[in-house]
Amino acid sequence: MEPNWKLAIEAPLTESEEEVKPDLQLPWRVVVHNDPVNLMSYVTMVFKRVFGYSTERARRHMLEVHNQGRSIVWEGMREPAEHYVRQLHSYQLLATLESSA
Repeated sequence: MEPNWKLAIEAPLTESEEEVKPDLQLPWRVVVHNDPVNLMSYVTMVFKRVFGYSTERARRHMLEVHNQGRSIVWEGMREPAEHYVRQLHSYQLLATLESSA
């Protein structure tokens, strides 16, 4: 008797299989943290260059980092978020990636 491949293909995932699969579609946040090294004008310039933000928006995020210790500078899918974190690190900014879930 041959195996019934059609049943194997159409079988839904079990709950345990779904839990193991990471949800890459969740919104991910790029967070920039305050540091004692970089000048505020430099951080503003980096936000403009990396994200294409206007001077006003970049300055608003920079002040949030300075005054509150962190700012969520971008939110979206994981792959581009990881790319932005790497870019910010290349400018010597302290940035992390966090799930919004």
